[in-house]
Amino acid sequence: MSDIVNLNRARKKKARREKEKRAEENRAKFGRTKADKKKRTAEQSKLDRHLDGHEIEE
Repeated sequence: MSDIVNLNRARKKKARREKEKRAEENRAKFGRTKADKKKRTAEQSKLDRHLDGHEIEE
């Protein structure tokens, strides 16, 4: 004899698994590495310093 399965619960569990799988794929596809983040931060700070250097003071 097999166990009784709540179909709503099973359906929701399956949907959660699929959503987590899709999220994992997106993290791999769109995630940035630590080096990328560090490079972006360095570029942004360099740009900020450059713009601050050209600021007109009254």
